[in-house]
Amino acid sequence: MRRKASLILLALAVFFTALSPLLRWYAFPRLAKVPANQYQDMVLEAKNATLLDYGSMKAEKVSKVTVVQTLKGNVEASEKIERTAGRDVVVWDSLSYVQGPDGKMVSKLPERYIFDAHTQDPVHATGESVDGDPVTREGIEFKWPFRTEKRDYEYFDAQTRTSAPIHYKDTRTFRGVEVYYFEQTVPWTKVQFPKIMPVKGVTREYVARTGTTRWYTTVRRFWVEPVTGAPVYGEEIHKEELRGGTLLGDRDKVTAFAGHVKMREDYIRSTVDLVKSNRTLVLMMTSYLPWGFLLLGAALLALSLWLEARGRRPGDPAPTPAADPEPVSA
Repeated sequence: MRRKASLILLALAVFFTALSPLLRWYAFPRLAKVPANQYQDMVLEAKNATLLDYGSMKAEKVSKVTVVQTLKGNVEASEKIERTAGRDVVVWDSLSYVQGPDGKMVSKLPERYIFDAHTQDPVHATGESVDGDPVTREGIEFKWPFRTEKRDYEYFDAQTRTSAPIHYKDTRTFRGVEVYYFEQTVPWTKVQFPKIMPVKGVTREYVARTGTTRWYTTVRRFWVEPVTGAPVYGEEIHKEELRGGTLLGDRDKVTAFAGHVKMREDYIRSTVDLVKSNRTLVLMMTSYLPWGFLLLGAALLALSLWLEARGRRPGDPAPTPAADPEPVSA
């Protein structure tokens, strides 16, 4: 029985020891992915901001500017692209909607972001766009890869339609979560006017004919939880200007928007809670279970060897065989 039990334990030890690296290096890269039907919204605010009054064309101080960002997974579009791409694809239809303190629209910027569900690398397909204009993204946007590294990444900027490095700065603790802090500075760049302007009847083509141009700069900051690659907090020091042209009269430039845009407190709390939960799930596959299976395999191997050794240990002396009976004489 000991011999049989030790062989069973040895087989289990081999199984769990082999399962450990398979789970981490084979199963995890294939199972961990962004769901195609994900929906997420976020509210950010810039208090005491500067905003252009398009009626008077003068920059004014306002109490608050609100930015509502939504990300909605388009399952139908992702399935269509997957048939030709040959991999799991996520399509996010996003909208950044900016409104003034009176609730009126300042600007809105729709995007379609297509990326690999496992690696977050961009997937170039029909429909990839910013404000209806086709783009070809390089690098990441919105989310970092699972198991984010301490290095710079290429990050796509929707205003300029270009990618530039976003730099890893240091490791911090944010609301009890260890995060990597990234920062990107976009220098003053001429960008397009949005297709939908805040003044009814005014189009970007009309503004372009006046010779007035739109310029933009920002300092973008993210606090990223490295296991999931999800930002738990983000903010921007954002500035926009209109320059030149007849629209400004005799002025060279006017501030269209300037403010320190930060996540609203209630969304910070809900985001941190969600990331903590997802972090546990990822760690189960990358750390807890692989290490647990490896230790279990070692324990089973030790127990198997111990039983085998006990089975071979000398026991009680063997009984002396009975002597052959002497023949009985007649």
